[in-house]
Amino acid sequence: MFGYDEVRIPARVVFTDRYGGASKPPYGEFNLGGYGEDAERIAENFRRVATAFDVEPDAVVRVSQVHGRDVHVVGPDDNLPLEQNPKADGLVTTRTDVVLAVRAADCLPVLLVGDGVIGAAHSGRKGMYVGIVPATVDAMRDLGASRITAVLGPYACGKCYEVPEEMRAEVAERVPAAYSETSWGTPALDVAAGVKAQLAELDVEVVDATACTIESENLYSYRREGPTSGRMAGLIKLVTP
Repeated sequence: MFGYDEVRIPARVVFTDRYGGASKPPYGEFNLGGYGEDAERIAENFRRVATAFDVEPDAVVRVSQVHGRDVHVVGPDDNLPLEQNPKADGLVTTRTDVVLAVRAADCLPVLLVGDGVIGAAHSGRKGMYVGIVPATVDAMRDLGASRITAVLGPYACGKCYEVPEEMRAEVAERVPAAYSETSWGTPALDVAAGVKAQLAELDVEVVDATACTIESENLYSYRREGPTSGRMAGLIKLVTP
């Protein structure tokens, strides 16, 4: 269920895998996405996440991800579940009673911890290009975070994420560190390398917990599985003493 699970004070940081849930083939076993599978099975999987974090299911907060730069702040007085499903690719909060969740199946989930503030960002190629992770860092600093650590989760690695030459050139012009080549010699992008470079410019420490979604059958990958791919999640919660 949790392929990566670490308490990194003051937060618990988790990346899910594809095991230990209620999903059925071809989405088995722990699909946290909203594509194709029966909604009740996905809801049951989120209930299992909530139980593991000792919160109510409505406290596992997620947004409608659109590959953009908007960041949603979960405020102290916000009702749960959120009354609307905000369109955003970043989440931040100072609350200790919620779990922030971003979903992915080749895009890079980034979880951020700093001074009583946590954040979560969904950064694929488009998100990296428009700067969703820097926007999430800015939102955390607006809430008082100074020292921030980012934990990078599973994604389609730079040796596997093949793209057209024109796309690589366009992205690398803005984020040069993302320029890559596949293991078979064709144009590629490395989203994690690009995000690491963005975080370095912001003086954010990076913990690399990446694994390649395309290469690992323990993980969902849209590139490998197509429309029947499930979704994993990056999950983060503030830890109280």
